Amino acid sequence: SKLTSLGQLEMTWRSRVHFHPLLVRVLHKSRLRYYGKPEKKMDMPYQAYFEVADGSGMMSMVLWNSLCPEWYNSIKVGTVLLLEQYAIKTSYPFKTQPTPGDSQMKRFATIEINLNVRNPPTKISIIPEEIVKPEWGLPEVKYRFITRSELDDLPNNHSCDVIGLVTFVGRAERARKREHGEDFWLYRWAHAIDGTSDQPFILEIFATSQPDVFKHIHPMTYLVCTQMRVVRDLTENPSSTIYLTTSNESQIFITGWHKGQPYTKDTKVKNFIQWTKTQSEADQMKKTVIGGYYPFPRPPNNFLKY
Repeated sequence: SKLTSLGQLEMTWRSRVHFHPLLVRVLHKSRLRYYGKPEKKMDMPYQAYFEVADGSGMMSMVLWNSLCPEWYNSIKVGTVLLLEQYAIKTSYPFKTQPTPGDSQMKRFATIEINLNVRNPPTKISIIPEEIVKPEWGLPEVKYRFITRSELDDLPNNHSCDVIGLVTFVGRAERARKREHGEDFWLYRWAHAIDGTSDQPFILEIFATSQPDVFKHIHPMTYLVCTQMRVVRDLTENPSSTIYLTTSNESQIFITGWHKGQPYTKDTKVKNFIQWTKTQSEADQMKKTVIGGYYPFPRPPNNFLKY
């Protein structure tokens, strides 16, 4: 059928009611958001953002309400979608923005694609990767992997992807979302090494919409975390308190989940796999730790400083 592009949509959307189908690749995926309130009677108050792209650039796509439980787990980073009967709205200005792996890619930030059950009822089709044709001009998923030796030179809030062998994972902890609120964030600390430094990556991993992965992070698994943000304490000794935290678009993967993921083609991922083949599993096992309380950043050594 006659397709349109994201670039054409941005130029013509105000003068149209019905839009031609779109063929796009998913480049980023946010965690699932629940926006239900006791006084509002809604069946499925869910929302999820995706960043999708074609040859003309990248745009946000929003999945609404009952489409979320139906489609959220099937639409992965790298998935190619054919979208029909969607709505176009002006962008929500306060949403988080992932950092694109390809810095040259054009971003259409004024509008976003809305997928709903009705008004109009969107038709979503997943195109299997084996029948995706090069002439469609869909961009590949690109990453920003860093090694542990590169981390110390990166600025605060820099966005990156990491892969490492887990040597420590802490218990799940909770932090209040708001000071006197009832809602909590669930998170756990992990250490991962990649052979490029004596120091591990220190990772603060919040429970994203992947509970089955979050629960099963354990020592000796190969852990991939995407769209992580660098956090450094700029007041104290900056090198001692550098760690990485998840963002709204972070995805986490462990051994057993890597097959078929787009990052398996990345050079730094391949280098890491080569390094793991040179390691003795028994030696690494001796250095691993699980559970316990992990105070981080560390309090000072004496009470006067504290």
